[in-house]
Amino acid sequence: MKGLILCAGEGTRLRPITFSFAKPLVPVVNKPVIFYAIEKLVEAGIREIGLVIGPNGGEIREKVGGGSRWGISISYIVQERALGLAHAVKVSEEFIGDDSFLMFLGDNLIKASLEGFVKMFEEHRYDALVLLTPVEDPRAFGVAEMEGDRILRVVEKPKEPKSNLAIIGVYIFSNRIFDVINGLKPSWRGELEITDAIQGLIDRNAKVKGYIVKGWWKDTGKPGDLLEANRFILEGMDSDVQGDVDEESGIIGKVVIGKGAVVRHSTILGPAFIGEGSVIRDAFIGPFTSVGDNVSIENSEIDYSVIMSGTKIRDIVGRISASIVGRDVQILRSGQKPRVLEFIIGDKSKVRLE
Repeated sequence: MKGLILCAGEGTRLRPITFSFAKPLVPVVNKPVIFYAIEKLVEAGIREIGLVIGPNGGEIREKVGGGSRWGISISYIVQERALGLAHAVKVSEEFIGDDSFLMFLGDNLIKASLEGFVKMFEEHRYDALVLLTPVEDPRAFGVAEMEGDRILRVVEKPKEPKSNLAIIGVYIFSNRIFDVINGLKPSWRGELEITDAIQGLIDRNAKVKGYIVKGWWKDTGKPGDLLEANRFILEGMDSDVQGDVDEESGIIGKVVIGKGAVVRHSTILGPAFIGEGSVIRDAFIGPFTSVGDNVSIENSEIDYSVIMSGTKIRDIVGRISASIVGRDVQILRSGQKPRVLEFIIGDKSKVRLE
């Protein structure tokens, strides 16, 4: 079985972060989202993975490489235009060959292991096995209508859902899926929909099964979801303090402090992550906060936030919360009078001052 990770999207919902980041490289607890996807496939025993990237996917190639860090082989498949998930599968047909494949959306995070999912598919020789989870508002998802574990029908973003079971972006397909996709017509959105491809298998009496996952799952495509994913990962980690923490600082709960990091006269209340080489001085770092490498935070308070590498935050009045701060950003208070606010802010940014 091969793996296929889709990461050709432009990440419009995460702008302005994705103006300078490829969406799959946005960090969650200081690690690119796509690395979590690769690790899940490797844990499931998959050793050949194809990454579907856009024509400007050079940054992903550079960061991910050929797979040697995971002991696997990674190939790159260019999707010239984002014409739907089924189209991404279509352009991957040469890479897949005669194999079955596990497809994973590159901006998804999932707690559950995929190893049992793979074994189930292989033992029962399904044509499609689709991961599902109950959601409060299924109108935003592809929705499966079930009879036992058999999928009767799938509908993309239904106005009146007949089920609350959302398709979460992890699938296994046999090679039979290409017979359906190569005959698909674009939807009203102008895309080849993976839900239409799954429905095509059902209409051909193929073995299409659904599997309801336990534990959390997150699509990290929006800022609020990225912060929640960051929280989930932090909750599952173990404490590991490798940096230099003075006796006047308090480390409470599950906290990771990377090599070369320095903590002085500060409180870090976990779960929290401090990257390598970062300096935390006269500061409070609250729960569900991840701080990247070589960050400087002085005389400031932060909680429930993602602070990316190289950023400097100093002398901020009030607490920074529920925030995503990009790379090499400076948030400073000058203390000069008359009081002046100075900004250099990119497109679609958000600044709130009290």
